[in-house]
Amino acid sequence: MKLKTSAIAVLAALPLMTSVASAAPTAAELQDRVYGSVFWEHYAPDNDKTKSLDWKGQNNGNGTGLNIGYRISESWGIRAEYVRQDLESEFSDADIKGNRVGMDLVYHVDSLPLYFVGGVKNYTTGRSASAANIGMGVNMFVTDEVAFFVEANRYQGISKAFGDHGVKLGLTYNFGAAPAAEPAPAPEPAPAPAPAVGDADQDGVTDDKDQCANTPITDKVDTVGCSIFTENSVSIALNAQFDNDSSVVKEQYHADIEKLATFLKRFPNTDVEIGGHASNVGTPAYNLALSQRRADAVADVLVNNYGIERSRVKAVGYGITKPKAAGSSKAAHAINRRIEATVTASVKEAVQR
Repeated sequence: MKLKTSAIAVLAALPLMTSVASAAPTAAELQDRVYGSVFWEHYAPDNDKTKSLDWKGQNNGNGTGLNIGYRISESWGIRAEYVRQDLESEFSDADIKGNRVGMDLVYHVDSLPLYFVGGVKNYTTGRSASAANIGMGVNMFVTDEVAFFVEANRYQGISKAFGDHGVKLGLTYNFGAAPAAEPAPAPEPAPAPAPAVGDADQDGVTDDKDQCANTPITDKVDTVGCSIFTENSVSIALNAQFDNDSSVVKEQYHADIEKLATFLKRFPNTDVEIGGHASNVGTPAYNLALSQRRADAVADVLVNNYGIERSRVKAVGYGITKPKAAGSSKAAHAINRRIEATVTASVKEAVQR
């Protein structure tokens, strides 16, 4: 019943919010201001307190107090509270007097005079105790500085078990002046029309933004006027056959070796491995040496005849370990007496319009 009475006191003030809202300062005008409040409070202790000798039979009573607060932001504030309580006793004609002090965090509802509080309190009324409180209230401004308020709280014991209720009626004064509104800046004069900018290379990007002058008219360009390129892989392969038990490079393969040399010169960052191979006739050791001689012979043609740096050419003999044709026929042996080389490079090509 006591909780309902406290809540009804605040809810009864809600119809006043519409009539006073127009007089209330905005949240921005209250931010960063200190305020002070004085109030009268009706306090209702827990029924268990009323029946308890330890609490001296505390019953309903009144109190007077004050708040000192600070509006941290448009929505949040903090306040310190002091209340002098004067409660009746069920067991004595003498009143029970004491203090309640504590701190609250206050949340103000945007565009409404409604606020919520939560905090911690310490009591010396009857006996020492601490409690956490939660509540709600209504501010009713009569000027930009002065407001009446109604607030209800529930106090839940921390060090001792109890649940009290209280309703405050008070007056608040906001110190300091609301921040002055900044004057609207004067409109800037309209900018003069920019001079026309040309496009000398006709690539669709004006000269003031073009970072690549004179791009070919056929090239597609990016936002700063430079040709757009794609990377493609290109490769060349060399295959040459040898007579039985021979490492002499036949004249008919010199044209293919020259093409390989031309490719290596076009792409100077590439290297080549010349792989020598032998047919499965004779001992493996002999065939390994023969395949190495065949690889060396082709490498020598690249270096000596066509000017390729020796460091870019690697000759490796594989003997009979990588046959290209299976079996022991003459045709298979002829196919396996060979060298193989492949070089791959990346080339950038302009994207056409």
